[in-house]
Amino acid sequence: MSRTNFDTLLQAGCHFGHLKRKWNPAMAPYIYTERNGIHIIDLHKTVVKIDEAAEALKQIAKSGKKVLFVATKKQTKEIIAEKATGVNMPYVIERWPGGMLTNFPTIRKAVKKMANIDKLMQDGTFSNLSKRELLQITRQRAKLEKNLGSIADLTRLPSALFVVDVLKENIAVKEANRLGIPVFGIVDTNSDPKNIDFVIPANDDAKDSVEVILNACCTAIAEGLEERKAEKADEKAAEAQAEAEAAEAQPKRARKARKDAPKAEEAPSAVEEAAAPAEEAAPAEEAPAAE
Repeated sequence: MSRTNFDTLLQAGCHFGHLKRKWNPAMAPYIYTERNGIHIIDLHKTVVKIDEAAEALKQIAKSGKKVLFVATKKQTKEIIAEKATGVNMPYVIERWPGGMLTNFPTIRKAVKKMANIDKLMQDGTFSNLSKRELLQITRQRAKLEKNLGSIADLTRLPSALFVVDVLKENIAVKEANRLGIPVFGIVDTNSDPKNIDFVIPANDDAKDSVEVILNACCTAIAEGLEERKAEKADEKAAEAQAEAEAAEAQPKRARKARKDAPKAEEAPSAVEEAAAPAEEAAPAEEAPAAE
């Protein structure tokens, strides 16, 4: 079953590409026609690509891995923040910090620094500082929060990158390619799709267009998270049942052992059987000696 339909994409304006003179020839397979000097994207192919991307994102979420959403365009910031937060995924909507993936340990240090400032503010360590020093630290904290606050929970490299406008976010795409991290991208007619693992050909400038595609992808991620939760619940239920069965079987084994114990005591051992005739024979030999 398709996650989004042709009419929904058409109404959102996903089919509008860039001016013909700004096109990238590598996008030719996804272009339907040209109208008034503007390329029109083939939405039938867009529907198929959205479904492929959504299914892959669902499996990533189901395995408990993270997808990093990247969109620093002014018109798409709020949508990315809302949708990514809804499925508990990290996102970058301010300037992409160079080396965020390739130099991840340094980024983690900056995030920890932000956490340390919070801790010191709470325990009253900064209460003895001058107003100037406190203002500097507060500004530093605000800057860190703006740039890295949305990835505070990202303790290791993401398993995938979802990019809106691969041309604008080309540094993020290059870093992901270098590390072998799969890239999902909304690719317009002026962009090069060759470095994108899951190409979604669509208008990456219109707010409605981006929102429709994100709805489909984030719904798939939510489904993956729910399936993961259900599987964990089933595993716990199976473990509890196995423990209950083991506990029930233990008294039965104990009762059986107690039942078999008297039989073992009544049955004469091989040593006792061998000793009995010897004891009977001993008086017979001693009788003539007494006479």
